[in-house]
Amino acid sequence: MATTSLACLALPSKLRNSLALSGPSSSPSSCSSTNPTSLTSTFRSLSFSANLSHNVFFRGHLSMSTTQRPTRHFVVCEAAPTKKADSAAKRTRQAEKRRIYNKSRKSEVKTRMKKVLEALDVLKKKPEAEAEEVLPIEKLIADAYSVIDKAVRVGTLHRNTGARRKSRLARRKKAVEIHHGWYTPAPAVNAL
Repeated sequence: MATTSLACLALPSKLRNSLALSGPSSSPSSCSSTNPTSLTSTFRSLSFSANLSHNVFFRGHLSMSTTQRPTRHFVVCEAAPTKKADSAAKRTRQAEKRRIYNKSRKSEVKTRMKKVLEALDVLKKKPEAEAEEVLPIEKLIADAYSVIDKAVRVGTLHRNTGARRKSRLARRKKAVEIHHGWYTPAPAVNAL
């Protein structure tokens, strides 16, 4: 019986699935007969029979029987791995945190700019304004510059956007100073 198990292990997996293993038997359907023509006719339908040693079948260690395989139904399901779903959820949480953080920074930049622009408008409309009245506005401008620079540094605003907003404040201040005569721009020199 030890030779049976060794011979069975040496068989290809295709044959192992289609053959029923049994010991030597005297039934007419078994392959224990030593007639090579009956064996050849039995295994002629097998395309892989050339790879088999016919001595295994001649000794009566294996018997041939047909087996019915059930029809297989395949269901293909595509599901994303849970790791990907977890990382997507983490990205969503991070994006929400950044959105709230950036929103507060942008709001602070807008508020500071609005305060400066309103103070400059009030100063421009004042008929008899003094040059010293610009000093508190310059303090507001410095605070606005600080907030804009920090927003650029942490990545809330692009650096060009930050530069454009600071330039807008500086131009508006210069326009007020020119309006009241506190500042006279130098004449432009035409370059050849």
